[in-house]
Amino acid sequence: MSDLHPAAATGFASGAETYARGRPDYPAALGAWLRDALRLGPGRRVADLGAGTGKFTRLLAATGAAVTAIEPVDAMRAQLAASLPDVAALAGSAEAMPLPEGHLDALVCAQAFHWFSTRAALAEIRRVLTVGGRLGLVWNVRDDATPWVAELTAIMNAHEGDAPRYHTGAWRALFPAAGFGPLHEASFPHGHTGAPERVILDRTLSVSFIAALPEAERARVAEQVRALIARTPDLAGRAEVTFPYRTHVSWCERVA
Repeated sequence: MSDLHPAAATGFASGAETYARGRPDYPAALGAWLRDALRLGPGRRVADLGAGTGKFTRLLAATGAAVTAIEPVDAMRAQLAASLPDVAALAGSAEAMPLPEGHLDALVCAQAFHWFSTRAALAEIRRVLTVGGRLGLVWNVRDDATPWVAELTAIMNAHEGDAPRYHTGAWRALFPAAGFGPLHEASFPHGHTGAPERVILDRTLSVSFIAALPEAERARVAEQVRALIARTPDLAGRAEVTFPYRTHVSWCERVA
């Protein structure tokens, strides 16, 4: 993240408020996953790398662990600091974190690891974790088994260009990784409930490479999404809808 992809640098900076409104939170089941898989609780130290506006940081803080949020985009970090004033929010990158060696019991990347899935980033993550510390990866993934969600994905993907994405699976090429044990995986059902303009339209406009589009193109995407909502019986005229997701989680342990 020291060399941010242009879609991330521009899109996340210009769309921080939309991101905070439109992105879902995380399923309650992740509380147990953080406790059992990542062994978080009082007396433990964890970093949220690529913390964005702090949506996942809240879950980490709820464990009672000491939380540091690391986010390179100033506008996103400002949103986080305003909503979570008790969390240390630091500027930093996946390749250069402002933390001492062996400082952390766990490090989590939520909605972020695909942006910096490089050997240099993993080496830096290994540096800041203590031996026995755990790396957690989390993604809320749209459930394309629902037809209108698949249509929405097609609208988004038409603009993705070369932006790194979770769905390509390119991040998996790093594992198994030197100094880390095997990758453990699980998934949980999830849904984001609210007004269609927030959970569908704002969600779409918060995507980095869409937020980075010229204004006229971004407006065309918004019109496509509004048209999708209007022609879909499960969405049209509804004050509240639920956007279906699956939350995918992975973790591995620093072993050396």
